Amino acid sequence: MFFGISHLVLPCSDLEKATQLWRDVIGFSAARSGEGYVDIDTGSAMLRLLQVPKVESQTSLRLQVADVAQAYQSLLAAGSTSRYPPMRTPELEEMACVGDADGHAIVLWRALTEDEWGFVPELPKQGEWTADAEELLQRLLAHVPAFFRMLARRKTTRVIEQLAQEARSPVTREWVIKGYITASAKVTRFRLVEPLRTEGIDPDDYRAEFDYE
Repeated sequence: MFFGISHLVLPCSDLEKATQLWRDVIGFSAARSGEGYVDIDTGSAMLRLLQVPKVESQTSLRLQVADVAQAYQSLLAAGSTSRYPPMRTPELEEMACVGDADGHAIVLWRALTEDEWGFVPELPKQGEWTADAEELLQRLLAHVPAFFRMLARRKTTRVIEQLAQEARSPVTREWVIKGYITASAKVTRFRLVEPLRTEGIDPDDYRAEFDYE
């Protein structure tokens, strides 16, 4: 019966000014226009700017951006008013907010990368680990690009625990090293050489793991 949301309607007292903001400053394209409205293609939903005699109530829209501070300054330079400057939130996001000419709130946000969190997430471990084994894996994972680190953390921890379980052993440094290597695709294992050497580990001692299919 329902096909999804086709438009979000944003009432505005000056259609031309609102169109300039969303099209020329923010950079979205005008997809369609008619008597008293302009449809703005945001890439994820259509925003209908609707001319009204008076804006009776304000709304809030969240825009995901690559650089919160830069987007914030661009909107201020275009005449928007500051609600609050860039800030980090407990939800591990960076956010800022401006108000447009009609008082609608435009929230600018992006997710923080792990390198910006200010803490190291715990390993999703289930078995018994020695303290030095856990510390070693955390240091090795720090070499993984932040965008891929969460996935690498889950997969590598799982592989390490499987190896230790098969040997009926707690997770030690040795299982961490072997699992760290074999959890990676063979074609990319060359990237592990430098992190291992940084930890004083000779990759040549683990040729079997590097060659593991």
